[in-house]
Amino acid sequence: MNANNEKPGGRHKLNVLVVDDETNIRKTISLCLEIEGCQVRAVSNFDDAVSEIKQGVFDVAFLDLRLGTKNGLELIPYLQFHSPRAKIVIITAYASIDSAIDAIRKGATDYIPKPFTPAQIKMVIDKIREIGDMQRQIEYLKSSLTASVPEIDFSTKNTAMQKVFAVAQEAAASSANILLKGESGSGKTILAKAIHDWSPRAGKPFLSVSCPSLSAELLESELFGHAKGSFTGALRDFPGRISLGQEGTLFLDEIGDLPLAIQPKLLRFIQEKKYERVGENITRNADVRLIAASNLDLGKAVAEGRFREDLYYRLNVVEIEIPPLRERKEDIEASANNMLLFFGRSNHRNYKGFSAEALAALNNYSWPGNLRELRNTIERIAIFCKTEIVGKECLPDKISTSEGMPCLGDAVNLDKIEEIHIRRILATAASMQQAADTLGIDTATLWRKRKKYGI
Repeated sequence: MNANNEKPGGRHKLNVLVVDDETNIRKTISLCLEIEGCQVRAVSNFDDAVSEIKQGVFDVAFLDLRLGTKNGLELIPYLQFHSPRAKIVIITAYASIDSAIDAIRKGATDYIPKPFTPAQIKMVIDKIREIGDMQRQIEYLKSSLTASVPEIDFSTKNTAMQKVFAVAQEAAASSANILLKGESGSGKTILAKAIHDWSPRAGKPFLSVSCPSLSAELLESELFGHAKGSFTGALRDFPGRISLGQEGTLFLDEIGDLPLAIQPKLLRFIQEKKYERVGENITRNADVRLIAASNLDLGKAVAEGRFREDLYYRLNVVEIEIPPLRERKEDIEASANNMLLFFGRSNHRNYKGFSAEALAALNNYSWPGNLRELRNTIERIAIFCKTEIVGKECLPDKISTSEGMPCLGDAVNLDKIEEIHIRRILATAASMQQAADTLGIDTATLWRKRKKYGI
């Protein structure tokens, strides 16, 4: 199967399950579907159908109403759980108004009686493709309307960022795993979503998992799914992000915090595209592109035994490092204006921009929290500033009074340089211990210096 799951000519290649106990019917439907560019799995009985449903993810299922002593409608709950987006078509030689109503009520999309013609199969597939296209457009429009962040302008005057975007756009066309590096708040999540949108997988799900936010047990379940009863609190089956992200992109944020116990399982999925849910022995397959991000030095984590070397190289097929905002100050004005217009509209304000003094202060500030801090600052301004032109008086004190980072040779005392450096390290470190290690001091000394500088 193509990585982007597209037929030549741009048609979406549907994964279809055919379940019918008549050999000729199965072969006929399968042939019609393959001519239409579908990838087909065909089985003859209920139990084989359940097995296929549990192991794969399907876009469409053709179900015979009568499967020996079983009713094909009983397969619908399995499909709704394991392939929630699947369109279900009931086929039967015992067509009636009551059976059709019952099928639709239970979740079927369409219903065709036997005997049928290849033209009818084509008509059904064309309609399903059209419905799928409309659903993707609706989801895109809904996400655009409800977006809580301003549209990102990927034009930049900074040479390093121009290279970042060029590499990202070129890598997006492939299915290669990508590792995004950069300080906290530098825009790794934004770039990951952009790579997905630039890729052939853009019409499929983009899912995100924050590795530090969950315990090892819950993180494993979140990634791979779990069976009901597999651990305390597992009250129902959960398919997992990998299954839900079929043919899309899974973004693993702060991958450096991935527990060692899970790393071999993620490595196996990357190598074989195979995995098992927690509490199950069923091996499943999934086609998901991985983008990982970290603000840690993964090379150092490998050397210290906290991260597997083989997993690091599997994730790091394409490495993209995003420079911090303080190193691309030529982009601050454009980003700030873009955010100001967005948050102005959200708060029913018509801002005209920033005063020269306000822009100078924004450019002079070191932005230890990077784009995230800039976004939060502009959102606050849009809530409280009452004038069309945002003046310096509307900026937070730490920005309006910022003197910027001194350069070597500037007439400034060592305490000021130390204070600014400690503030930057604290803003990007994941913990006090990490900040102390970076500074080369113990945590007690760091606490004393924070007290001294009022940090």
